[in-house]
Amino acid sequence: MPDYVHIGKLAAPFGVKGELILQHALGKKTALKGLEVLFVEEQKGSFLPYFMEEARIKDEEETYLKLEGVNTRETAQRIAGRNVWFTQEDFRKQAGKSAPLSLLGYELITDEGEELGPVEAVIEQPHQVLLRISLNGKEALIPLHEESLDRVDHTKKKLYVILPDGLLDIYR
Repeated sequence: MPDYVHIGKLAAPFGVKGELILQHALGKKTALKGLEVLFVEEQKGSFLPYFMEEARIKDEEETYLKLEGVNTRETAQRIAGRNVWFTQEDFRKQAGKSAPLSLLGYELITDEGEELGPVEAVIEQPHQVLLRISLNGKEALIPLHEESLDRVDHTKKKLYVILPDGLLDIYR
């Protein structure tokens, strides 16, 4: 079973022919070229594949989609509001390098050189991004913003951060 990455949601129907608006966090304008299938979360942890017929760019965070078998506004309305997932492989092909979601799986390293573990989830907030990692068996949320980001090594998939004093103490 492939790993899935949550990339956004089907925001609303568009038009009368079953098109939908996909709100995504891929970090770039995209017409999803080369993507054949995406997965819609019907119930928590249950993904249904939908095959792409067409996709058009709306703006940096939204794309118009036409999915196979969704031919009326009413059908589109039934799946509107649901989360959309890509396979890990498709996500890597579609995500922009600057998109926070592209940091999934990167090794998080402090300015002292301590390896904290891989980024398990990226939570986007209005003024910052939170990175979820497992630290000593506990879920830890690490803030990521201009002051805390030191550098990103995309080749080695390493993320270097400068953390406030005492932040990790609450997780230890």
